[in-house]
Amino acid sequence: MRLRISARKSDLARLQAYMVGDALKEKNPHIEIDYRFRESLGDKNLTEPLWKIPEKGVFTEDFFGELLRDETDLVVHSWKDLPTEFKSETVIGATLPRADQRDLLLVKKSHFDKIKASKTLKVFSSSPRREYNLTGFFKEHLPFGLQEVKFESVRGNMLTRVRKLIESPETDGLIVAKAAFDRLFSATLPEFAEGQQQLRQYFNELNWVVLPLSVNPNAAAQGALAVEVLKSRQDLRDLLNTIHDPDTFHCAQSERDTLSGFGGGCHQKIGIAVLSRPYGRITLLKGLTDGGQVLDKKELQPKNQPPQFAAPELWSADVKAERQAISCYEIPVGTTALFVARSEAWPTDLLWTDFVWTAGLKTWKNLSQKGIWVHGCAESLGEQEEPQLDTLANRKLAWAKLSHEDGFANPVQGGMPLVATYTLKAEGTKETVSGKKFFFWSSGSQFLQTVQEFPEILSQHHASGPGNTHQVIRSYLQENKKYDPTRLHVFLDQEDWRKQCTK
Repeated sequence: MRLRISARKSDLARLQAYMVGDALKEKNPHIEIDYRFRESLGDKNLTEPLWKIPEKGVFTEDFFGELLRDETDLVVHSWKDLPTEFKSETVIGATLPRADQRDLLLVKKSHFDKIKASKTLKVFSSSPRREYNLTGFFKEHLPFGLQEVKFESVRGNMLTRVRKLIESPETDGLIVAKAAFDRLFSATLPEFAEGQQQLRQYFNELNWVVLPLSVNPNAAAQGALAVEVLKSRQDLRDLLNTIHDPDTFHCAQSERDTLSGFGGGCHQKIGIAVLSRPYGRITLLKGLTDGGQVLDKKELQPKNQPPQFAAPELWSADVKAERQAISCYEIPVGTTALFVARSEAWPTDLLWTDFVWTAGLKTWKNLSQKGIWVHGCAESLGEQEEPQLDTLANRKLAWAKLSHEDGFANPVQGGMPLVATYTLKAEGTKETVSGKKFFFWSSGSQFLQTVQEFPEILSQHHASGPGNTHQVIRSYLQENKKYDPTRLHVFLDQEDWRKQCTK
């Protein structure tokens, strides 16, 4: 069987087409593939921002015509480029497992002094979504003390855009989809070597930040590939099913359905991210609609329906603790990246020039305002969230975690070694737990101390965020033979817990 696969002719588009072709051949060794690469309307018009071009599907519509005319069998798209409207003649026959869906900020190291002096950041990006969602974030989470952020339009393939940044005397940064660079830097075919080498040279002149989805949700379906095929070609649809990733499909399609509900289109100031996790599906929606409606949604749809209780039966408490710095700490030799659990965990005498990742946005902000460059964060979803930095860093990073001396760490099972930089003494609970049936914990130490005082609560329902507190509770319950998966729950935060569990 010989297949014709079409895509745009940029390095990234060709690479994505090869990824699909290789996946098909691995599952179906008998097939042969002819690749067809050409420019689209969007590749020819590089003067207008995409949201100003009146035609829909500027990167995809030409290929739709090829399918209808039987000039090709399959078309591989970056799924975010497809219009949100359904077509009656074609379907998305497959998508591969999704790449990182986050955006990436690149900033020229040579401009740091200029940015600090002017308190202004000039950024290349043609996305209204990014401009709306990131302006305030940059002012608080970059170590420049910014007062103004200016966005400038830029077009072209990835290498062209980075080159424009490097060569511009005025522009300081560029925002791009991280998936594009992860894929380009991972390419092994000789035809990509020259562009890859040039990108690496440019990266040596840049610092970068992986932008959080809770602040800047991705463009709908960003990081996902779409293989378009005629609906009538059931033989090809059956073939594509052998490489199809349903989880990626459902998350990406859910994002596109949401964007379509607001009118669709790349002119929208709307980001939408859907994340599939073992404990449920997270939806992050932020932006501004054409009608002026402000969107700000962070929601978890739990895998298992949580129990409902009357408000007086719910119990939670803010964590109050005494912290004392440890002067004698030691970061393991060879460590190249630090995971910072709280800003208090950063020693005042620590000089660090390698990678920094934080547990959440608050810690990121606090460190940034101390002048520390933070590369991104786990968004309060726990350190099990993969940073996915090795490809950009061009090396396997060796991690260590800065936290308190009783912090959760399990390097034997692949966790990070713990570097204790302070002691933590959580205050005991001041209120009775009598009559409470569902507990939300913000701290593992808080849980451990409370169950020592009130062991009878172990048989009740317990909840926490998805990070280390959950691990501490689960481990303790298992060790004491009290673990019941139907009584241990995950929520995004205390507010999410109360909203979902109050009768």
